[in-house]
Amino acid sequence: MILEPIVPTVLSIRRLMNADPALVRAYGGDPDRHTSLGLVTCDQDDALYVALDEATKQAPVDVIFAKSFYAGSAHASGRLSGEILGVIAASEPEAIEHGLDAIVRCLEHDACFYDADGKRTVTVFPHVIASLGEYLAKEAGLEVGTPMAYLVAPPLEATIGLDAALKAAEVRAVRLTPPPTETNFACAWLTGSLDACEAAAVAYAAAVVEVASAPKR
Repeated sequence: MILEPIVPTVLSIRRLMNADPALVRAYGGDPDRHTSLGLVTCDQDDALYVALDEATKQAPVDVIFAKSFYAGSAHASGRLSGEILGVIAASEPEAIEHGLDAIVRCLEHDACFYDADGKRTVTVFPHVIASLGEYLAKEAGLEVGTPMAYLVAPPLEATIGLDAALKAAEVRAVRLTPPPTETNFACAWLTGSLDACEAAAVAYAAAVVEVASAPKR
């Protein structure tokens, strides 16, 4: 099964090298440790969550804010809003630069949704993280370095896909987010060995494609 990748679009990147402490606190940071911020918007929320985690593996940065916007990028509040705002923080501007570079690389070459029906009207995110960074490890309640399958699809497709993924490999669910999410999808985080996570992701994607090809079976 070969699916066409839908490469995320980074819509805006800005740096605040000496952010006001009140702003840092408002976004969940600690002004004693977080003086510099990097802000990113993107048209794929789950891809950016993965990219933010990658930043914590490549630079001494913390993810202090990351939230999806309601209804998704097709209904964004502005041209540069996209589907999500992510904010990384550090004590040094250089760390922010390295973190932002890691985010962009990940979005350009790794994390993305895929076209599941040949029309981009059904999409799927069957992403496997071989080694979690600090951000998603904390969110998932797992140890840094643990493999995780990060699986997202529209509501019904995601339900069928999750059942297939759980039956395909020795994995366990660490977070299940039933529909609707802010973007009206559904999400599952599964963990196990790297091979098991990869098998689960393949089964998930295959099930989503099958539903997209025969929705009323």
